[in-house]
Amino acid sequence: MVSMFKKFLFPALLLALLLWAPLTLLGSTNNDNFDTNRSKLLAYMIRDQLTRNHYSHKPIDDKLSEDAFDLYLKQLDSQKRFLLQSSVDRLVAYKDKIDDELNHTQIELPLVASEIMSQRYPAVEKIVDELLAGSFDFNRKESMETDPEKLSFCKTETELRDRWRKILKFQVMSRFLNLQEDERLKAENQPEDKTKAVPSDAELIKKAREKVLKSYKDFFLRMSQETVQDHYDRYFNAVARAFDPHTNYLPPDMKEDFDISMRGSLEGIGATLREEDGYIKVVRIIPGSAAARQGQLQAEDSILEVAEGDGEPVDITDTRLRDAVRLIRGKKGTEVRLTVKKPNGTLVTIPIVRDVVQIEETFVKSAVIKDPNTKDSFGYIKIPSFYRDFSGSRKSNDARNSTDDVRAELVKLNKENIKGLILDLRNNGGGALTDAVSIAGLFISEGPVVQIKDSLGQVEVLADKDDSISYEGPIIVLVNKFSASASEILAGALQDYRRALVIGGEHTHGKGTVQAVIDLNRVLPFRNMDKYLPLGALKVTIQKFYRISGDSTQFRGVVPDIVLPDQFEHLKTGEQHLDYALPWDTVPATSYSKWKTPGLNIAQLRSDSEKRVEASKEFKTISEESIRAEEKINQTMQSLNIDDLRKEREEAKARDKAMASMPGMHGIMGDGEDDGDNPDKAKVTDPKEKFRQWMQEVSDDPYVGEGMDLLEEILSEEHSVAQHG
Repeated sequence: MVSMFKKFLFPALLLALLLWAPLTLLGSTNNDNFDTNRSKLLAYMIRDQLTRNHYSHKPIDDKLSEDAFDLYLKQLDSQKRFLLQSSVDRLVAYKDKIDDELNHTQIELPLVASEIMSQRYPAVEKIVDELLAGSFDFNRKESMETDPEKLSFCKTETELRDRWRKILKFQVMSRFLNLQEDERLKAENQPEDKTKAVPSDAELIKKAREKVLKSYKDFFLRMSQETVQDHYDRYFNAVARAFDPHTNYLPPDMKEDFDISMRGSLEGIGATLREEDGYIKVVRIIPGSAAARQGQLQAEDSILEVAEGDGEPVDITDTRLRDAVRLIRGKKGTEVRLTVKKPNGTLVTIPIVRDVVQIEETFVKSAVIKDPNTKDSFGYIKIPSFYRDFSGSRKSNDARNSTDDVRAELVKLNKENIKGLILDLRNNGGGALTDAVSIAGLFISEGPVVQIKDSLGQVEVLADKDDSISYEGPIIVLVNKFSASASEILAGALQDYRRALVIGGEHTHGKGTVQAVIDLNRVLPFRNMDKYLPLGALKVTIQKFYRISGDSTQFRGVVPDIVLPDQFEHLKTGEQHLDYALPWDTVPATSYSKWKTPGLNIAQLRSDSEKRVEASKEFKTISEESIRAEEKINQTMQSLNIDDLRKEREEAKARDKAMASMPGMHGIMGDGEDDGDNPDKAKVTDPKEKFRQWMQEVSDDPYVGEGMDLLEEILSEEHSVAQHG
């Protein structure tokens, strides 16, 4: 009775609040009154939808309030460059009150934050102007901490000023070295031009300071345009993200960002982006996109600055995703230059010529590769994503999809009498679940492939109902940390059936959840609320994937049967490194029959693989680079001495060049599109030549090579078992 009373009391209370507020403010035309009332409605609706629909059924209590507050504070000032500790103390008073604000629909925190930031931005802008008007001592031996998690908020303006001095000194110094490099390249490319005077270091330093100042002028202009509504939007998004990292509030003007996350593409360069801890981070590079063809931009890179061609870079740290997207997008054929911070801390400027996605590069493709020792032929199939033209499927049976394409490639490979198959799911971020299920069905007789559990605890089993098998030979599945979602379902199913041997890094991404989008405009709880439209949307996690063995793919991902050295081993990427990710758990296993051939001696295969890897020059280089990258990540103190910085750059450039020149290192991410160190390759348009180059990369890939060695061992083992009956 009490719960029923609350159920009807809360909507009535909200309605009273919404109707009461305009009456008490009668005669006022301030837009903020409307925003306040709209926020009351949003607070109620978001609270209601999250508690009713989210998979976890988390209570909105003090714990969730603290989680949401931490996320909100990171959105405000993740780099600890603006707020003083006194300002943070004022905000911390709301740390355990967000649940109360939502329950009573009286939202104060965004208003307080808006007031504070409207004072802090001008104060910091003045500091930046004054520091850039002066000079910096590039020869002074000093350093700065680059990991904001290791920093505290500054207690005084003097302390904050010194923090900014170091930040600006590093940026001016980096820009100066870039200008020096530009001048060196000009002299090399135009040695005959003696008429143009070479700029002095003093002139280049002055130019560097001017460039950094221009970048910050643009940054502070954008910050000055923030509204109270922007702070409300951040607040509601922080509440949603406290449920899990894939649950978000999408305000009305973030429709473009929503399209990016759903389509998996960013018009212009071809990357999926997210806003994380004040940085714009790359989630995924789209196969066939301009970024994929250029090759240097990779998942987990943080984009710090964006420049239009040779124009001045614009700092996008602590910038909203939609603002960053507008800067990155542009007309086909124009160039955007991204200043990127690699996960190991290295800064790289990446030029990308905007273009549409080359559709043919997104599709499944195959090759016949030969073992250099035995001359045996093996099949190789690359699945970049699980694509399906749903709109076309409704109109025609000829609509393209990844299942039909894999089946067609298998027909071709079978005609070549391949002795084994390598299925490459590296960097496959997922896609249509129906294709993950049906592609698994190409390698097994009918049977279950994945279990899906909803927020009510009900479990549905998706199964392959076709008893035909398109390929019956041994299979190796290649995965890495960027194999996610549907690709984890396929790899996990083939592993559970003992149909394939999964090899790769320590684990896959671990994205084992399903989201639904709720259009808040369509679920208004009361009449006469149309004046508050549009309200935006809520993306909510509603289901979880489980393997047929009962294990969730969430958080842990798929653990390969044989773990190989991984160039991404140092990256803290994957679900287990995201704030408030849903945990791994299990459901009862479903009934299924393992593959008909005798079980593999995985322990022996693993032991033999370790010996080959230890003797491999390529894998040794990969391991060494991974260790070096991890050491650099852990070393978060950045020298502010110009000789040290110049040396760091030269060493990083030498290592990159050495890696790129090694056989098998080119295109090692598995997409075969790494052209960053070979600009001439990107100009190749002849399909036969492009395929030849791709074939060479596949043949040189050390992971593919180890896959062939394992297939040879499996064939030998099967032959031995057959001989001995």
